[in-house]
Amino acid sequence: MQSAQTLLEQRLAADDLQSSYAACIDEDRLEDWPEFFIDDCLYRITHIRDYQAGRPLGVIYATSKAMLRDRVTSLRLANIYEKQRYRHIVSPTRIVNADNGVVQTTTSFLLIRIMATGDTTIFMSGVYHDILVAHGDGLAFKEKIVVADSASIDTLLAIPV
Repeated sequence: MQSAQTLLEQRLAADDLQSSYAACIDEDRLEDWPEFFIDDCLYRITHIRDYQAGRPLGVIYATSKAMLRDRVTSLRLANIYEKQRYRHIVSPTRIVNADNGVVQTTTSFLLIRIMATGDTTIFMSGVYHDILVAHGDGLAFKEKIVVADSASIDTLLAIPV
């Protein structure tokens, strides 16, 4: 059993990782986004029905940091989509399990999308199901599964969530 001090340190490190992750996306520093993950990672965006049914694929699915870098390159150079940006609001991170340097967490989020026209809408709400591991001086994502509360996901999904 871990001490209260260790759990508190892990919670603070996990909260710092989540807020830095959200700020990176919100500030359009997408080239830095893959650096929040280890090389052999999983990133998936899905919706609640597929998640609850245990369906493994998602709207966005990547199994390595290299795939995340490719996604950013395609967003910058190849994809055509309406200019937009996000603003994340994230809850405190809840530690579900912590064992042998692997920390399993959940974090609720609300994602607001701001279009180039200034139109602002609530784009998505949901929960991050994450597996974090020690990396460098902190934590990094080994797995980030983004589960949207809605049973459908907007086709304008371009930017990482």
